[in-house]
Amino acid sequence: MRFLLLAALPFLAAETHTVPAAATYNSFDHRHPVLKRIKPGDSVATKTLDAGGFDEKGAQTGNRGNPLTGPFFIEGAEPGDAIEIRLDRIRMNRNYGYSAYRLGLYAISPETVEGIYSRQFKKGAVMPDRDDVVKWNIDAQNNRVRLDDPSSQVHKLDFAAKPMLGCVGVAAPGVFGPTSGISGNYGGNMDYNRIVEGSTVILPVFHPGALLFVGDGHALQADGEPAGTGVETTMDVTFTVQLRKNAKVEGPRVITRDHIASVGSQPEFASSLDRSLRLATSDMIAWLTGEYKMEPWAAHLLIAYQGEYDVVTVAGSMALRIPKASLPAR
Repeated sequence: MRFLLLAALPFLAAETHTVPAAATYNSFDHRHPVLKRIKPGDSVATKTLDAGGFDEKGAQTGNRGNPLTGPFFIEGAEPGDAIEIRLDRIRMNRNYGYSAYRLGLYAISPETVEGIYSRQFKKGAVMPDRDDVVKWNIDAQNNRVRLDDPSSQVHKLDFAAKPMLGCVGVAAPGVFGPTSGISGNYGGNMDYNRIVEGSTVILPVFHPGALLFVGDGHALQADGEPAGTGVETTMDVTFTVQLRKNAKVEGPRVITRDHIASVGSQPEFASSLDRSLRLATSDMIAWLTGEYKMEPWAAHLLIAYQGEYDVVTVAGSMALRIPKASLPAR
């Protein structure tokens, strides 16, 4: 039976809510007090702090470690359902960000570690108590990020920004309240650089109201987040939530302009990327056979000859994308 998209029902008049990030939390825990109750079809305009808990004015208003804005309680959402979060707007609202000074050791070969330069840069370059991060200048008007200190003599580190959200997740299943530093079937700190403005994230519901959290804005991040950070900064975020009843979704899915993607979301360092690849591939089979009504053999062959794999996080998750142009009509 096809799921019912509740927001399409005429008796639910959609609203837009402006919600200050009045309280933030550092875990995807169902016990946190609700920030705002919203109906399916409603939109929310809010803000996110950076990964260190600093706001757009540079004041520390949250705790370090990906403080999350939320939770948002979606009326009618029950375990077994799924929610769709369409990211209508993700905009940088501060003139600087920061990142790690070097790649994580987990991203390079053992023989490369010997003689690697120190992770320490300058104490106070970005935050008074940190010496392992560098400051990037953000030009939001021209959508650029630039590193001035240190300055390369060979290559100007000036790039087009690609604002994204590292954290989009619901309260995790059971009594488990995972930190905002990891990911799982509830979403969480996925750090998937295709979760950008215009994308839609689909997540299973484990608790009444789903309890949605967002946070961890990156002005720019490469595939895999190999440094362990993006260019961490603050964001203005607007999203719209829809509700799917009895959706049979078991893990995160992402819809972009050109692709659908299944994310094999798991905590970093918990298991190999092989396991994440299998999770992503198995979910894509379920998606193609369930919603697109493909025969299992046809779904397998579509994946085999049109699938595109992404390393989402170097030591954690992978995703499988299928181009929309290769999908059957629904």
